Amino acid sequence: MHLLIIEDDLDLGFALQQALKAEGISSVWLRRLADTPRIAADLDYDCILLDVALPDGCGFDLLSRWRANGITVPIIMITARSALDDRLAGLDGGADDFLVKPFAMAELLSRLRVVLRRVARQASAMWTIGQLQIDPRGYQAWLDGAELDLLRREFQLLVELARELGTVVPKGVLAQRLEPLGDALTFSLLEVHISNLRRKIGAQRIRTVRGVGYMLVP
Repeated sequence: MHLLIIEDDLDLGFALQQALKAEGISSVWLRRLADTPRIAADLDYDCILLDVALPDGCGFDLLSRWRANGITVPIIMITARSALDDRLAGLDGGADDFLVKPFAMAELLSRLRVVLRRVARQASAMWTIGQLQIDPRGYQAWLDGAELDLLRREFQLLVELARELGTVVPKGVLAQRLEPLGDALTFSLLEVHISNLRRKIGAQRIRTVRGVGYMLVP
């Protein structure tokens, strides 16, 4: 999972990044509205943690602008405001969830898993796709009840494809998601990982759309 954090508090921002890193979640941390991406192409994140009160504006305004521009990335609002009207304004404005400060990191991580599960259209923490079962939190997967011996990159690929089940995920998107904080993987290396994953879960489960990308078949 790769997150964007927009939070001006230094202590909280640092604590968030440390807690996420401990869970194997990468993140980018920004402190001002002016530094945030303007277009959907620059918002390739699994979820955004957005503070309401920022030094140069209101998080609600950014939320409204993104949603008006068709940006569908899940967004969890973070605020010190506990009033019902504020929470309703965020949820009605397009937020996927709301966290009131102070909050436990365990609660944040749980809410992130719920958002990821919702995006993947899964009903429980254990994802089921035919004979495949995936535990994103435990970094484990099974085929017909037998645990799969997947390398880290192979498991990441499986999760990324499963999140968009039945949808073609472009090669460039996959390559960047596997290395969110560095240079994207080369397509040749991506193809090696795809080939290895196919060998382990069955070639028919991953369809290649030539010149575009790959799709996990429902």
